[in-house]
Amino acid sequence: MPEGDALRRAAQRLQVLVGQRVEVETPHPRAASKQLADRLYGRVLEAVDAVGKHLLLRFEGGLVLQSHLRMTGRWRVEQRGARRVGQPWLVLRGETHEGVLWNGPVLELRRDGGRVSHLGPDILDTPPDLDTIVERFRAQPRGRELGDALLDQRLVAGIGNLWKAEALWDVRVSPWRVLGDVSERELRAALDSAHRLMRAGVEGTRPLRRCYRRAGRPCPRCSTAIRSWPQGDDARTAYWCPGCQRGGNEPKSA
Repeated sequence: MPEGDALRRAAQRLQVLVGQRVEVETPHPRAASKQLADRLYGRVLEAVDAVGKHLLLRFEGGLVLQSHLRMTGRWRVEQRGARRVGQPWLVLRGETHEGVLWNGPVLELRRDGGRVSHLGPDILDTPPDLDTIVERFRAQPRGRELGDALLDQRLVAGIGNLWKAEALWDVRVSPWRVLGDVSERELRAALDSAHRLMRAGVEGTRPLRRCYRRAGRPCPRCSTAIRSWPQGDDARTAYWCPGCQRGGNEPKSA
């Protein structure tokens, strides 16, 4: 799933269209059914912002197009008139470039500024509001596992499975530790690591993966085999090193 840093990069690419009156097409039938082209064609795209895993495209007249990419969505910026194969969900055509949304199942046009009030503070804010984030984590049940809580966008917006795994590996904290057993120092260190790693990704120096999707490979730090296991109600796969990220309700080996 595209995470907060991917949405920030998409927002940066789409800035080339800001300030222009855009032509709008919705080649995909599901997007066409929303009548977005009729409502947005010829309007000025005034701003593009990323909030957590959401992209907010603000048009003149107070209309906000809210995009969430789910697992497979992607925004691309291409030269105007570029040839493509397939049916993108949305095409925003400016004077010299086109913003193209592929596989974008969540696409809503709103007048309320975008429905993001339910989100926690964005981990990519500079600086992130760690005090508020920590307060929200401390209000959670003490038995909730840290790895599951880090993916809760109501607590902190923008972190997904990739950066959860990498941040926890970086600070040597197991995703299976429960919040009641995680010190404030450890929690802040994990959040700070996620911010630092993700900001690097936004700024073009995407860090190497040390843990994510490396199950069965040796840990770069201690050589123990990386493990993976479903975690939380959504069964998102957690990746961790049982050698240097010990503790918590770690599942037994199969």
